[in-house]
Amino acid sequence: MSTVSTANGGISFWYADQGTPLPREPLPGDATADICIVGGGYTGLWTAYYLKKAVPFLNITVLEAKFCGYGASGRNGGWLYNGVAGRDRYAKLHGHEAAVRLQRSMNDTVAEVIRVADEEKIDADIHRGGVLEVACTPAQLARLKDFHSVEIAFGETDRTLHGARETAERVRVTGAIGSTWTPHGARLHPAKLVKGLADVVEALGVTIHESTPVTEIKPKHAVTPYGTVRAPYILRCTEGFTAGIKGQKRTWLPMNSSMIVTEPLPESLWETIGWNGRETLGDMAHAYTYAQRTADDRIALGGRGVPYRYGSATDNDGRTQPATIEALRELLVRLFPTTAGTRIAHAWSGVLGVPRDWCATVTLDRSTGLGWAGGYVGSGVATTNLAARTLRDLIQQDSGQGGPTELTTLPWANHKVRRWEPEPLRWLGVHSMYAAYRAADRRELTSPRTGTDPIAKIADRLAGRG
Repeated sequence: MSTVSTANGGISFWYADQGTPLPREPLPGDATADICIVGGGYTGLWTAYYLKKAVPFLNITVLEAKFCGYGASGRNGGWLYNGVAGRDRYAKLHGHEAAVRLQRSMNDTVAEVIRVADEEKIDADIHRGGVLEVACTPAQLARLKDFHSVEIAFGETDRTLHGARETAERVRVTGAIGSTWTPHGARLHPAKLVKGLADVVEALGVTIHESTPVTEIKPKHAVTPYGTVRAPYILRCTEGFTAGIKGQKRTWLPMNSSMIVTEPLPESLWETIGWNGRETLGDMAHAYTYAQRTADDRIALGGRGVPYRYGSATDNDGRTQPATIEALRELLVRLFPTTAGTRIAHAWSGVLGVPRDWCATVTLDRSTGLGWAGGYVGSGVATTNLAARTLRDLIQQDSGQGGPTELTTLPWANHKVRRWEPEPLRWLGVHSMYAAYRAADRRELTSPRTGTDPIAKIADRLAGRG
């Protein structure tokens, strides 16, 4: 199918649907604040929200390079769910019970985001249908059953396991032979959430300067082309765009993810698909797929295109290669064959932050006042909220306004991660890893084996996840 009629880039479909926000003024010159937050995405805005709610007199400034929600917060798949990157590693480092506490906090975070959106009257098309993850090959089914057992072992006792017939009663994914479902998930409209959150934060008295890129972060200083903001606490909340800040090139790798969205589908087509519960939908492939049924009855589906740009480069407007659009369209039709004649309305890409050990972290260096949160590895819609509340508690503890809390003692707090390898090693490593994952997926599609393909196990070791 031709992609000529498909809108490409323009940040994301979510902004084509919602419209980009009116621009806020850039930083007019040197300024001071109690807390300066670098980055106007979910992490930065949630952090400003919770800090301002806790201590209303705080002078908080948010600096954003483009506009709030320009990055992953306005381009993601709209999965508000309880996944957190690095949980298994934290279990090895700190013990199983510590990781269970982290998981329980993530389970609660889904409800917390929904609560705040309702309380602050942010209409983000939230529908709590849970998360359904399907298996379409014998190898995927074996991984799914293992995954299901592990999630229960981490305290998710309300998760359920389904066979082919029960799966089809929820969503008729072609070839699905099993699934696992958790209630700790919801579908939402990413841009509506981030725009609403920015408006709420501004109404609380937080200063937001857009079109203000921060070029360097130093203790008590956030440097921009228009002036420097001085504050006792400087918080880096830049996720996949972190590499653009001086000295941060190898901190987190900006991994690309791409999405397509269909035109609205007629009721006759939905009758062939089901999906009446509007669960967020994923699979157990190595090159993971994620999808949702939108509020206006489209299918939004994402996956990995070109995984990484040399030198940790990031795109400007989300434009996606035609080959990636076609690959995602083919995946859509494989999952739902009745969509074969459906027009792809929009395609886009964005970057997510990946630490070298694939662990999300929240840190406050008490000696310098520098803090940061991120490395969500694609699970940031909910994780940003928990990270923000953790940063709030760490700052209140450091400033003498509070002591240790349940959140400050979670195993991801102040976790140290080594830096990524220099180029060309990281480019070669990431591209080799995803080439291996794709090869493993292709082999598993035609194999009766129940074990994970050996190529994927090699890729796991290459990634540092094996």
